[in-house]
Amino acid sequence: MKKTIKLIDLDCAHCAAKIENAVKKLDGVDDASINFMSQKMILEADDEYFDQVLTEAVKIVKKIEPDVTVKL
Repeated sequence: MKKTIKLIDLDCAHCAAKIENAVKKLDGVDDASINFMSQKMILEADDEYFDQVLTEAVKIVKKIEPDVTVKL
C-alpha cells in the first residue's frame, strides 16, 4: 500500500531527512520519501502491516519535529 501523508509546518530540511531515514528503517516499510518543499511524505509498506507502520511513522515525526501536524 502507498499513502501520501501531509506534514504541516515541517520547517527544517535536515529534520525531514532524519524523519525519512528513521521511517525507512521500520520493519515492513518498502520505501519512504519526504518532499520538503511540498511537505509530504510518501509511505509504502506491506498491506498487512500498514496501519502499524503508519502509527510508528507518526511517532517518529512527533519525536523529531513535535510542532509538525500529521494529516492523513
